[in-house]
This record gives sequence, C-alpha cells and structure tokens, in this order.
Amino acid sequence: MDYEGLIIRPPSEADSLLLQLTVGCSHNKCTFCGTYQEKKFRIKSLDIIKQDLAEARSYGCVEKVFLCDGDVLIIPQIRLEEILKLINASIHNIKRIGTYANAKSILIKSVDDLRRLKELGLKIIYLGVETGNSELLKKIKKGVTYDQMVEASCRVKEAGITLSVTVILGLGGNKNSIEYAQDTARILSDIDPDYVGALTLMLVPQTPLYNDYISGRFALPDKFGFLRELYLIIANANFTNCYFTANHASNYLPVRAYLPGDKGKILNLIGSIIDAKDISKMRPEYLRGL
Repeated sequence: MDYEGLIIRPPSEADSLLLQLTVGCSHNKCTFCGTYQEKKFRIKSLDIIKQDLAEARSYGCVEKVFLCDGDVLIIPQIRLEEILKLINASIHNIKRIGTYANAKSILIKSVDDLRRLKELGLKIIYLGVETGNSELLKKIKKGVTYDQMVEASCRVKEAGITLSVTVILGLGGNKNSIEYAQDTARILSDIDPDYVGALTLMLVPQTPLYNDYISGRFALPDKFGFLRELYLIIANANFTNCYFTANHASNYLPVRAYLPGDKGKILNLIGSIIDAKDISKMRPEYLRGL
C-alpha cells in the first residue's frame, strides 16, 4: 500500500483496511495536534488509489475500509463518489466504509451529497469536536464555531450516517475547567451522537499548546481534575442512545457506558474515585499513550 507518513485510525477501525486518499489535513492548525505537522495536504492521484485497491484484492476477506488521512470529505463530490465505486468494485461483500472528517469539510457537502456517499458504503464518520466552549474553539484554532460543529453533525445524522465524535479532557487547562466541561456536555447534547470517545489531553512536543505549557502559559489539570471533567460531561450531557467511552490509552480511568441507561452507575464509579482520591484505580502515567 502506498502510505505516506504517519497513518492513524480510530481504535474501532483496528480490523479495517486503511486506504489513504489524502495526505495530511487541509486545516492542520489545531494548537494541540501534531499528527500532520510534517505533511503538506494534498489529494492523492486516482492512479495510486487504483494501485492500492488492486493490492487489496489479494488480502482475502476485507469487511471494513477506513479512509485516511484526516480530511477525506474535502475531496470533490464527483471524485469521491468515483473512489467509493472503485472500492466497492474491488472489494466484494464490504460491510462498512469509515473516515475522519472535520466540520468545515462536512459543510461543503449537502445532506443529499452525504446520502449518496452512504449509499456507496460510507456508514460512519468520526468527527473531532474537542470542546463545546466557543472561546476555547477559537483559542485552539479549530476553525469552526459551536453552531457550525452542530450543523455539520446534524447533516451527517440526517443523511443516516453513524456519527462518532471525540472530545478532549483538559484541553482548556486547569483554569475554567468546570465551565469547559459543562459546555462540552452542552454541545454533546445538541449533537446527540451515536458514539462519543473522550480522550485525555497529552501534550505533543513542537505543538503550540506544548510550547505554552513549557513557557508556563498553560497548566494541566491534575489526574482528578481530568476525572472531574469526565464526571461533569457525563452528568450534564443528555443522549438518546449513545455508547460513551473513555477507554483510549490516554485516559486515566477506562470507562464504557451506554447512555443514558448506565449514567448512574458510571457517575457513582467516577465520583467514588474522586472522593477517595484513589489512584490505585487509575492508569499509571507510564502506561498512557496517544
């Protein structure tokens, strides 16, 4: 496969064929993210994609495909439809195609465009929401507003595509941590996604946020501060039917819950650990990772 640079995918795509359609991220300005720093964004040629799909035919049974890198939906609609048709023609009996997306690129597509992509196999979109605080979205240079994030999410859901979003605990630092968590709960309620993955901030060297930390302009919450944010998000968010996880390697406390049904049980667990300051239940620092 013609992979360029670091290739990442969500944990739930561990068994998927990774097909790189774009290199890097068209936005690539988020202050916390170092994933695509070394990549100049571009859309890969159709010839290279065809070569990768020809190789994929020799892999045997492939049920899921994940489209990389960080911004596949920026590909013009006609070309993206052509690529999805090629995937379906090359890989038989495929059950699901998934991709990362940012809100700006989703908003380029109409609901009908997204419906067409779903008909061609795009069944799940992973959206980095990060935070629901409007000022923090500006500060981290996310490139979209609260309302744009919600509108993009609504388009995905209206098109019938499964929506999985991520938020980042501690992204605002220890100042106003409670406010940031409550605002994140609010945007999650407004979006009402199918899945939520809560990650815990890990600072990446050479990023603007890391530089702020080194210079003393940014202070991380302590372990229990991160847990308090998680507690507040779960306590204040209202979901119809959501699978909520905080089981990424970055998290101090692995959590999996179906919300709203498991809300009381999970809040009791997190609250008891915070109240007891019980670090024995928490992942040690040396086991955390991105």
